[in-house]
Formats: sequence, structure tokens, C-alpha cells
Amino acid sequence: MRALWPQAHHGLDPWALYRPDDPDAPLLRLNMVAGVDGAATDRHGHTAELGGPGDWEVFRTLRAQADVVLVGAGTARREGYGPARLRRDLAARRRDDLGRARRPAIVLVSRSLALDPASPIFAEADPPTAVLTCAGASAQRRARLEPVATVLTAGGDHVDLVDGLARIRQVMGPMITCEGGPSLNASLLRAGVVDELCVTLAPQLVGVPSAPRLAGGLDEPAALSLRQVAIDDTGELYLRYRLAHREGAGDAHG
Repeated sequence: MRALWPQAHHGLDPWALYRPDDPDAPLLRLNMVAGVDGAATDRHGHTAELGGPGDWEVFRTLRAQADVVLVGAGTARREGYGPARLRRDLAARRRDDLGRARRPAIVLVSRSLALDPASPIFAEADPPTAVLTCAGASAQRRARLEPVATVLTAGGDHVDLVDGLARIRQVMGPMITCEGGPSLNASLLRAGVVDELCVTLAPQLVGVPSAPRLAGGLDEPAALSLRQVAIDDTGELYLRYRLAHREGAGDAHG
């Protein structure tokens, strides 16, 4: 992988490219892959076949650099999520470079709480998976999840993401990587809490007009400031943007 902008470097690994300036400061990243036509899933509605090996390496790296992996419950079900396991070398870099001894925790965002308590994402998780929901969620479903998950409540009829993120950081740490899907991405962008957007641009046209985009349903455009461009031998582009309203704040805001 080589950096193209703002400075050209050859032979860089994703850890160096994406390492946060201040690992102890709040930072929320959206990590997504898209085709050149903007589609955020492949023709079958999944992301696994959209990105190549380099994208998977970035995916693993951003997980390893985070305290929390935030994901919408629908995306977790569709993609077959399990616990956030780390490759041994990334776990070592996480420990030695960032001072994080434990694995990142998965936090599922769900209004409906239509989740299976027996699924691996709960049954095999260490640290325990958490669920961010709202007070209006089903009390019966909440009771089924509480023995296997940390259930955090923010908001009345809908999940209050600003309050929810504050609760997550208080319990789990400041660095959050969100893996979508597009609906959660849009909600986070509307709430004004996103610091960075990390996009892998896959060299293909998915060609499905109905395929979801990176962020669906924004009330108004979100201005971005390009921070970094890298490429690998397969032609995948790795784009790192700063949200314009966060520009000048460094990694000290989240």
C-alpha cells in the first residue's frame, strides 16, 4: 500500500496510515467500502465481496485501533457478525502502541431489540457485547438480552445518539469505529458526531440502482475535507476524510 496524498510514501501499512494522532482523545470514524458507482453493497446485498484483501486489512486495522465497534443491528444480522476478534499481530500493536490490553467491544444500535440472545455475537463475546437502545424499546426483549449483554438506554421513543455515545465512551473508551450500515451512518452524520469518514473505493461498478449508498437520508449535504489518499496494487483507493465541521479540532473532539 502506498500513500498518494498529501505526501507520497511507498510501503506503508494500514496501521501507520490510520493511526490516530491522539489515541486517548474522542474520535468517531465511519468505515465503509463502496463501488465506483457509490453502491455500498455487492449485488447480493453484502459487503464481503465488494472489497479486496487491502480493504479487509484496513477493516481489521480500524477495529484494532478502536475501543468500540459500533454497528446497526440490521447490518450485524445481515452480515453475520460475531465478536470482534483480533489477529495476533494487530492485538500486539494495539497493546504496545495504543496501550489497549483488551479487545474492542461490539455495540449494536437497535430500536426494536429484535436480537437473538443465543447468537455468537453475545454468547462468544469477550468483552461482552453491548446494545444501545431507547426507553421506548420492548421491555420483554430487553429482559431477554440483559443476561448476555450490557444494555444502554439513551432517548425516549428513538435512540439519542449524542447521549448514547457519551454513555458508551464513559464505560468503554473514547475511540469508536462505526461499520454502518447506511441508515446508522446517516443518523450519526445528522447528529453531527462523526469526525472521520474512511472509505475504500473498490474498482468496480456494482450496477444495481437500488443498492444502498454510504449514507442514505441526509437532511443536507455534509461537507468533507480530504485528509489522505492511498492506493494498493489491485487499484483500490483508500480515502480518509475529515468532516468539515470538525476541521481544526484535531482528534480532540468526538
